[in-house]
Amino acid sequence: MVAALDRRLTSRQTHLRDALVELLLEQGFSHLTMDDYAAQLNCSKRTLYALAASKEQLAVLAVRHFFKRATEQVEAAIARTRTPANRVTRYLEAVAEALRPASRAFRDDLANFRPATEIYEQNTLTAARRVHELIDEGMRRITSGEITTTTGLSDAEAYSELAQLVVAAIRR
Repeated sequence: MVAALDRRLTSRQTHLRDALVELLLEQGFSHLTMDDYAAQLNCSKRTLYALAASKEQLAVLAVRHFFKRATEQVEAAIARTRTPANRVTRYLEAVAEALRPASRAFRDDLANFRPATEIYEQNTLTAARRVHELIDEGMRRITSGEITTTTGLSDAEAYSELAQLVVAAIRR
């Protein structure tokens, strides 16, 4: 649905959607009215209604786009990282970096608006699956002997390192 909407957006609407994401990240969204959106984004309400039919749908549009953009940033952050431990660590650090701009107001509104909560939960499940894939990739590299060849670690040492990495990531 987002990809279909992206194709229909004009450059002005794309800019407006991006500005809307930044506004909501900074201020949250539950307290804002369509008039507030229009005033702060320097546009008409009619322009906003061309993006979404209600303030709630605008919030969903912005939340969905925020997480889409965050996912792209996270994947870009690990694209050139090769070692399994570094990939898992860099992935989780990139998730933290992507979420850092979210204010307390935004996070509270996410938690209290079911459609936004569902988007966040879906993205969290996707991220968890991705971490699992990265760990599986590391384990395959251990069993194939690649880790021993590239690092000199035995399989036992490599599994120990992987365990320490996973536990450290969970404790953060």
